[in-house]
Amino acid sequence: MIPIHSVYIHIPFCQQICHYCDFTKFFYNEQLANDYVDALKKEMSTYVPEKEKKVKTIFIGGGTPTALTVPQLEAVLRHIAETFDLHECEEFTIEANPGDFSKEKVALLSTYGVNRVSLGVQVFDNEMLKTLGRIHTVKDVYDTVSLLQDYGIHNISTDLIYALPNQTVAHFKDSLTKAMNLDLPHLSTYALQIEPKTVFYQRYKKGNLPRPPQEDEVKMYDILKTTAAKNGLYQYEISNFAKQGFESKHNLTYWNNNFYYGFGAGAYGYLPGKRYGNIRPLPAYIKQVNNDGKPVLHVDKIGKKEQIEEEMFLGLRRMEGVSKRQFTDKFGVSMDKIYRPSIEELVQRGWLLEREDQIALSEEGKIVANEVFERFLLDDLVI
Repeated sequence: MIPIHSVYIHIPFCQQICHYCDFTKFFYNEQLANDYVDALKKEMSTYVPEKEKKVKTIFIGGGTPTALTVPQLEAVLRHIAETFDLHECEEFTIEANPGDFSKEKVALLSTYGVNRVSLGVQVFDNEMLKTLGRIHTVKDVYDTVSLLQDYGIHNISTDLIYALPNQTVAHFKDSLTKAMNLDLPHLSTYALQIEPKTVFYQRYKKGNLPRPPQEDEVKMYDILKTTAAKNGLYQYEISNFAKQGFESKHNLTYWNNNFYYGFGAGAYGYLPGKRYGNIRPLPAYIKQVNNDGKPVLHVDKIGKKEQIEEEMFLGLRRMEGVSKRQFTDKFGVSMDKIYRPSIEELVQRGWLLEREDQIALSEEGKIVANEVFERFLLDDLVI
């Protein structure tokens, strides 16, 4: 059996629903959260065999994991420690909103081995934070970073969003500068995406969501890359920048197309030969877990064709790109045999760089990455 070394755990509760978010999330309710934590523990215990307990990365995401009370958060962390062997865990991350941490919660993280925090900062502007539906302030960001560092947690990542409603290039540059002044080792930065079933989507459909012009979005991305590099953060993935040694090991699990467990309502997992998604509605998730411990809504078979496509989509998100040699070792067929016409076309258009053993996105290719990825879809696979 192939060992599974990474674990994603979803906590779907939020104190407020952000206007742009389409992840599985629900307003916090203490009793519902208690029931959810019990169900989550049962799901983990059902799925993880004894011989697969060693893990290298754990990521608790949301929602807002830090919306849980201290006893609820401790129950989750304790069960993780009881379910998995954490002695070889290299990275244990929790997502958090600035302002959600008390000293007691941070002490819990330290006690149970959490060594990385991903902060949903989004923007350094109080009025724009309100526009996004965020409840923290810029001061909360500084206070939270200071508190975490006081407890010895220095591996902190900040998330920023750009191309926000009414945002100018100068405004984004100012926000990015403030993020850089924190001198943290990791930065994730994304252009705003308007997703269905969000407040922003409804406003967009009504014409009430003014977006920056596309050329400004491109300028923001260029400023992002230049500013990060000047501050010692190198770009290792389309949207992620880090000091050497502080790359997100858990997210590299996804981009390297490796296997991982997914636990919780709406969570996704990837195991040999299949990708699965859990039930999203909380009452249905809890009921199914209490029934048989297996709240899976659907399972997609991942055959060789799908594995190859995902190897290209995900691998090309990394700046180092995809190794031809590793591709051949993994799939028993050369990349050129399957993709030579696509590679030549993309190189000619200036969207792809080809080296002796690597193909990678060019600077222009990063901007049109989704169009590049489409060229690696396969109608059929004949080897």
